[in-house]
Amino acid sequence: MDLLTLTPWIFPLFAAIFGLLIGSFLNVVIYRLPIMMERQWKTDCAECFPEFDGSAATTNQETFNLSVPRSRCPSCQHPIGMLENIPVISWLVLKGQCKHCHAKISARYPLVEAFTALVALTVAIMLPPSEWALAVLGFSFALIALTFIDIDKMLLPDQITLPLMWAGLLLALLGYSPVSLEDAVIGAIAGYLSLWSVYWAFKLLTGKEGMGYGDFKLLAALGAWLGWQLLPLVILLSSLVGAIAGIIIMRLQDTDSQTPFSFGPYLAVAGWLAMLWGHDLVSWYLTSFFGA
Repeated sequence: MDLLTLTPWIFPLFAAIFGLLIGSFLNVVIYRLPIMMERQWKTDCAECFPEFDGSAATTNQETFNLSVPRSRCPSCQHPIGMLENIPVISWLVLKGQCKHCHAKISARYPLVEAFTALVALTVAIMLPPSEWALAVLGFSFALIALTFIDIDKMLLPDQITLPLMWAGLLLALLGYSPVSLEDAVIGAIAGYLSLWSVYWAFKLLTGKEGMGYGDFKLLAALGAWLGWQLLPLVILLSSLVGAIAGIIIMRLQDTDSQTPFSFGPYLAVAGWLAMLWGHDLVSWYLTSFFGA
């Protein structure tokens, strides 16, 4: 850490480069993790119910995880080589096309990579080099993966939300987190129970489900990292941004208020903002509106 302290520009630079590389990996996680989960669900169902129609689909499948098989072009199945997989640069050099069949490659891949690098750069600028800053980078990467998976599949995988929660509690226990262990534990409990209570109140009143259990677990994870004190800010920010975005989406897509939408991305954005600027936002709010 001495070198990073003497040359403060090194940490943001390396964080941005690291963010580009992790962004490439996050693209794999965003695409493959839901498929891996679906296959596991089918396998579990086939084991419990031999008559399950999908049982045949679970046999003789090729290995499919975050590392196998190699990334391929979705059109011609050509394996993507190392030089074709350089974050952002390869997409620009290839003009957004497969090198072999010239099929279009979604611009979201380089955008996720660039966005992850920007997030990592912001964290490195806002936080001094430390174990906590490295932890916040991991926290940010997990939120990016959750955001895009929820946008695509309306799903917040336990494989990410639960380890994220336990990591926040562990960091508080080891003393790396600025949040005390007591506040982290209360934050996790309060985060889960607050949305759980809203869910059941809404269901009892309307007979409908207003959100998924993944949202409860994500807010529990945010409470473990931020402490219970910042949870009201997270809920307020996510609700405000979600309401605005929901209105815009309804206008653009010509849908009504009954159309379901993902709430996880708004929780993730609010949690990330609270991580870096939460106390400043609370102080500004109290000063501006209450003169505190």
